[in-house]
Amino acid sequence: MHNHATEPGHGLRWDARAGRWWWSGADAPALHAWAPGDGAARTSKLPEGAGLLAHCRSGRLLLGLPKRLCLTEAPAAGVGRAQLRVRALVAVDAAEPRTQICDGRTDRGGKLVFGTGNAGGDQRPIGSFYQYSRQHGLRRLALPAVAQAASICFSGDGRRLYFADAAIGRILHCAYDSGRAAVSAVGVFAQLDGAARPRGAVVDADGCLWSAQPGQLLRYDPAGKVLSRLAIDCGTPAFGGAGMDQLMVAGAAGLVGLAGAAAGLADALYDDHDVAWATQT
Repeated sequence: MHNHATEPGHGLRWDARAGRWWWSGADAPALHAWAPGDGAARTSKLPEGAGLLAHCRSGRLLLGLPKRLCLTEAPAAGVGRAQLRVRALVAVDAAEPRTQICDGRTDRGGKLVFGTGNAGGDQRPIGSFYQYSRQHGLRRLALPAVAQAASICFSGDGRRLYFADAAIGRILHCAYDSGRAAVSAVGVFAQLDGAARPRGAVVDADGCLWSAQPGQLLRYDPAGKVLSRLAIDCGTPAFGGAGMDQLMVAGAAGLVGLAGAAAGLADALYDDHDVAWATQT
């Protein structure tokens, strides 16, 4: 293990075009970026904390702020820059002030799948799952309500969606049709041990799922059997590097690299073609 940056956060993603890792700040509304050779992470301020981030085909970033999806231009460089300006795309759960965006990932077709969670302390399951695209707008997925959406990721062919409620010790999966925003055959992929709860997750090139849980990172085979455990506390695992063979995790300790783990799959880019650019705050 090697600690590359100390800024705590979540929502870790690899940008292949820039050769850079990006993640959302945990202690303050911020966006962190680090590349091999950087002495420290580059930090930019955000107007609000981001529950998710995704890279776009245009080179921009798609952010999930608490109650809205937004676009922003990826900052080139600099620590302590002025707050990034954003363009709001769509409001999320506008009539429900108790929820906020808390996890998401682009599907293999370039559409964003994300979930919301209960922003209060009662952990009632009032969060939902959605798909968002420029073609169809916001479409709710017919998945169970959750207290905190987590572990959203996809199989290599994009036809299986993995997801979880961070308040319940299990990871679920279902059949997924990107074009119709349709889900079916929801079932339990893995039952977690004891009091363990799911955090972020990612699928590797072998179809195995890596799940961040308190104090450990587990690798499950496609049938849901545990293959390995690493003792590390993190929030989000992600694959990247020139050969997609670098496994990194983001969490309270910052950005940490894990050697010799597995080969990963590149995230699909969000399709923001023809989306006009006009910044807001």
